[in-house]
Order: sequence, then structure tokens, then C-alpha cells
Amino acid sequence: MTSSVSVADTRTAQGARPRAVLLDLDGTLVDTEGIWWAAEAEVFADLGHVLDEVHRDVVVGGPMARSVGHLMEVTGTTATLAELTVAINTRFEKLIVRGAPLMPGARRLLTELSAYGVPTALVSASHRRTIDAMLRSLGREHFDFTLAGDEVARTKPHPDPYLTAAARLGVDPAHCVVIEDTLTGVASAEAAGCLVVAVPSLVPIEPAAGRTVVASLEELSVPFLRSLNTRIH
Repeated sequence: MTSSVSVADTRTAQGARPRAVLLDLDGTLVDTEGIWWAAEAEVFADLGHVLDEVHRDVVVGGPMARSVGHLMEVTGTTATLAELTVAINTRFEKLIVRGAPLMPGARRLLTELSAYGVPTALVSASHRRTIDAMLRSLGREHFDFTLAGDEVARTKPHPDPYLTAAARLGVDPAHCVVIEDTLTGVASAEAAGCLVVAVPSLVPIEPAAGRTVVASLEELSVPFLRSLNTRIH
């Protein structure tokens, strides 16, 4: 694996690098939203329910309890949340074995962050088993640590995941840049007081104070992240 960042560039940028970059997983680094929907649709189909595509935008990017709870309500299934959660995670893990493409620019950005020595954490609402399955292709070595949705008391859109990640890295949340693809993730990061870069996947996200919106990870680089706000210098 190579990086487009030269050693000289890395050395001169050390004093102005972001203090930490926290990244979402599903839909941000890995193109999994369609696979999650397929897993949910298959599990509910096994129970005799056909999921209407209209519900796809409702459940995308949210914590599993909320997403599955919504699907339970609209289908009237008698299966429990615990049963459905296990079934959907298991089905997803089977589907992900076939491979899930990385989002454009993801591997290059992670390599560049490593080259600059930027502390980096993966912060996901997905469960630990699911994250570990995807890390086999994404590369665990790119992250100082990873945080799963079932490892915090309250997951996104609550601020707890990003507050926890910042604390573990020893960085003030105000000096962290979060990269997210959904409104749920953006809400979590902003509630934690982080600077946000939104890369919308399925649902549009508007720019706002402290929030930059880009079309793709291909637009991002360490110099770009440095330029967003002087507070990350």
C-alpha cells in the first residue's frame, strides 16, 4: 500500500495536522447500506413480510434498535427486537462475506491519515461482530481503536460514541473532525461538539455552522481537514 503523501510533506505538516479524525463505517468508508437493507428485507421476507422501499430512507444510518423497531411497527411482526437483531446481523455477516466495496477515496484517505500520523478512530453504530467482519477488508491497522454501537450505553444520535472516542484518544471533542454520511451520525457528532464533514449517502445533508458537506471522500485530504477551522490546528 502506498500513499500520495511524501515524507517531506508529512514532516512539515506535523504541527498543523488535525488532532484526531473520527470516522463512521457504514456508508462512509464502506458501501454497506444496500447490504443492510438486503439483510433486513430477507429476514422479514422469511417471516412473511415484504418491505416497501419507502422505508429504506427511514432506517438507513440509524441505530439497529430504531431501524428494526420501525420495521416491526410497519409490518406488525410478532418477532421480538432481540430475535430480529440477531437474525439481521447474522444475515448481514453472511452477505458481507461476498464482499462490500469501499467508498471512493476511502483507502487513500485512511492511508494519508496514517502517513501524517493523525490519531484516528472508527466510530460505528454497528455491533462489534459486524465491525470485525468488515475490518478484515478495510484494515484494522488504519485505526488507533474502533468503537461499536453495542459498546456504549447510548449510540448515535446521542453524543456518547464521539465523546467516548475523543476521551480515549485524549483529545478535546472540539479538536476532532468527524466524517459521517447520515443525519443520525451528524447529530451525534455535533452534539458531542465535534467539527463535522458530511459525505451524504442516501439522504441529503445541508451545510451548517461547523459542518462542511462534500460529495465524496475523494475531496478530502489532511490539508483539506486542516483548512476547515483554526480550532483543529
